[in-house]
Amino acid sequence: MAPKKVFSSYFLTEDAQKRLGSLGYDLDQSSADQLPRAEFLRRVKGVHGIICDSACQVDAETLDAAGDTLQVISTHSVGYNHVDLAEAHRRGIQTGHTPDVLTDAVADLALTLILMVLRRVVEAAAVIPTGQWCNQPTWMLGRQLRGKAVGIVGLGRIGEGVAQRLRGFGVSRILYSGRRPREEAALRVGAKFVSFDELVRQSDVVCICCSLNGSTYHLFTYDVFKLMKPTAVIINISRGGVIKQEDLVSALANKIIGGAGLDVMTPEPLPTDSHLLKYPNCVLLPHIGSATVEAHEAMGHLCIDNLQAGLEGKPLPHPIPQ
Repeated sequence: MAPKKVFSSYFLTEDAQKRLGSLGYDLDQSSADQLPRAEFLRRVKGVHGIICDSACQVDAETLDAAGDTLQVISTHSVGYNHVDLAEAHRRGIQTGHTPDVLTDAVADLALTLILMVLRRVVEAAAVIPTGQWCNQPTWMLGRQLRGKAVGIVGLGRIGEGVAQRLRGFGVSRILYSGRRPREEAALRVGAKFVSFDELVRQSDVVCICCSLNGSTYHLFTYDVFKLMKPTAVIINISRGGVIKQEDLVSALANKIIGGAGLDVMTPEPLPTDSHLLKYPNCVLLPHIGSATVEAHEAMGHLCIDNLQAGLEGKPLPHPIPQ
């Protein structure tokens, strides 16, 4: 029997390659930083399994290009809005993702962004090469996290991880909002369920940890920013589409809010002429929330677990919810 063909839209770790090789799969993988769409469609032709990440759109066009051999799509991510689930389901193609393994990495980065914005770390670091230090007592004053109210939009695994870390900083309150109360998680971290409007009004720091879907797309608009305290900061480690980005630019320009820290934005990569780059109180990172050795090793194993199960006609251990 001919080996199953697998295409990966990104270059796999050495361990992942060895494991796939031991399973006897015929692996084709891209080494390009950004795989051109036409090349992607050409290389998925006739494959049995696709490994992808969140930068790769797997839609009806992709499934048409792959053809009837395709059995499974395994995305190397927690999020899955880049996969057309309805179309895959209609064609009987299993879809899997890699939940749970990113919690620590992303929660760590959320705290990193909070502290970077509050303590003006990027602004301060930019002074070092210039030599223009200032000894005035009011120079480069930031704010401490102790005593602040922090609102978490979405108290899922990552939101809970953020809340756990916040407790060590002596915050005054942890608020959270979502579709419904998460009583067990809230009890573990001492968080209070409030309405979305109440959260944005009362919080000194608002941290977006929810998934991107129809109800959260452009959840944060200019009208929402106007509800926030003028000193409040917004942190996004979820998906760029949760914030209406041009409205965030306006809020920063008009000093409606105190600052922003974003690991995700729209589009990605962010254009080098983006207005977000104008504001020193806006800290931007290139979507590195999951970029730790530990997280990627764990994600790789989950991704291959899903792939292997799908190619063997078994239920996936980590299927994408339908």
